[in-house]
Amino acid sequence: MSGDGGDAPAGRYGEAVFRPEQAGEDDRIDLGALAYDDFTLARLRALGAGPGWRCLDVGAGTGTVARLLLERAGVAEVLAVDRDTRFLRAHPLPGLTALDADITAPGFAPGRFQLVHARFVLMHLRDRERMIGTLASLLAPGGVLVIGDAVDLTTPAAPTTAYHRAMRAMWEGLRDTLGTDVSRVPDYPRQLQEAGLTSVGAEIHVPPLLPGSPISRFWAGTWDRARGSMTATGLVDDATVDAAIRYLDSPDCAALSPGLLTAWGVRSPR
Repeated sequence: MSGDGGDAPAGRYGEAVFRPEQAGEDDRIDLGALAYDDFTLARLRALGAGPGWRCLDVGAGTGTVARLLLERAGVAEVLAVDRDTRFLRAHPLPGLTALDADITAPGFAPGRFQLVHARFVLMHLRDRERMIGTLASLLAPGGVLVIGDAVDLTTPAAPTTAYHRAMRAMWEGLRDTLGTDVSRVPDYPRQLQEAGLTSVGAEIHVPPLLPGSPISRFWAGTWDRARGSMTATGLVDDATVDAAIRYLDSPDCAALSPGLLTAWGVRSPR
């Protein structure tokens, strides 16, 4: 779950909080992927991804979606793009090409594809509407653009538990340090339509927070790495973050994880 946040105030996305060279960062990314990959693959296959398709995976992270497209959907080729492809290059696979690139760069134009996919990427970019248009322009006629980002289910009416306080502090801290903003994610279907795409649809998946589950371990690792930006908001202190991490591994955990909203649209075949 690595993004191309070229507009983030910290420069290269994530390096102010989630350093690629930090021990275990690839494992943390993979834990998040495990929580969502089956859901993502099912949607991509339902939209037609299969033999003969040339695919672009933007912000590919460790490459789990790219590999599933090749190994389980049987697509012909996946171009996996990220600003840091060390995790992609560590596990080569026939049909998988890793490209170090910034999708926000004016000259980003790697070709035309039957599928363009970006998960947990656009929420890190300020000019996401322009980027949706850019990604749509990379579709071959009849191709499909699929974008997915987090939906925050922590509301002002939610109880003020350590978990909810930590989640709110995380989003505020990531906005301050990286430029992350999930507030407009529910508007993706409209933005896809305005990009000229048709047959637009959307759905949400919320994995359960179970003790020891991949998503619970992902948030625990994320909060541990992001605790500096979280405590800087003044919403939590270290003790609250520690309590929230313990809560994730408790059988009494009864909170909702942020969901993954996936939206898609099709380029006219003409």
